[in-house]
Amino acid sequence: METLTLSAPAKINYLLDVIGKRSDGYHDLRMIMQRVNLCDEIKLTLTNTSGINVICNSNGAPNGPNNIAWKASRALFDIAESAYGVSIFITKNIPVAAGLGGGSSDAATVLMGLNELLKLGLTDQQLMETGRKLGADVPFFIFKKTALAEGIGEKLTHLPEMPKCWIVLINPGVHVSTAWVYRSLQLTNKGELNKLPKFFKSIEDIVAIMSNDLESVTIQAFQVIAKIKKRLMDLGALGSMMSGSGPTVFGVFKSFDAAEIARLEATKDTNWFSVTVETL
Repeated sequence: METLTLSAPAKINYLLDVIGKRSDGYHDLRMIMQRVNLCDEIKLTLTNTSGINVICNSNGAPNGPNNIAWKASRALFDIAESAYGVSIFITKNIPVAAGLGGGSSDAATVLMGLNELLKLGLTDQQLMETGRKLGADVPFFIFKKTALAEGIGEKLTHLPEMPKCWIVLINPGVHVSTAWVYRSLQLTNKGELNKLPKFFKSIEDIVAIMSNDLESVTIQAFQVIAKIKKRLMDLGALGSMMSGSGPTVFGVFKSFDAAEIARLEATKDTNWFSVTVETL
């Protein structure tokens, strides 16, 4: 049967404003998100017998029906009413529960891949509608562009092309529950939200808008995040911030060499996950 192997990229948040809590328990957000070239590998193989089989090489991500990639497959097969099944093998390179959107990207990639393998002809908009039911960040990865995300993350506006950046990602390996972060967040009245520039002409323009409301919760519980931020800034990052609900911290650099030197120095004598990546 036909096999498709695809890359599922991670993302970083340059901006994460928590505007307020909704009646459905979610929060209204304003985020600027960009993909980076740290990718999971998703191998999809159609099978002649019905059923979905998901195997992941990471202990942190479940096999089977508890994996969001399995749920994405189920959603597409329900639409397709197909007699085929699928075998999915996920090679995880993106840390699990890291604020980098790895699970959402995997789900989005499965939706797009199965749409192709099953020849369903669904539009990106239709796939995004399906993805929104799986997770708030899933539509962003189907959108495939740097975006302003509003609502719970599903309202996406394409932002003009940003200058290329080199990004150092450092994850200290502490476990941060996204649900706990949002539960613990003390919302403040911000007045008018900062106006965002229409164009980002330089890396400095990107750094100027960087902020993450969730840091106030996560850093209080995990001081190592503040330590990594400071270390990256001391080593020449133009800006440094936690991505999403953490615990991954990223630093922004103008060149690969500067980024890689900083990464090696910042993680010396640690067992932290770290990598230098480029924005997409």
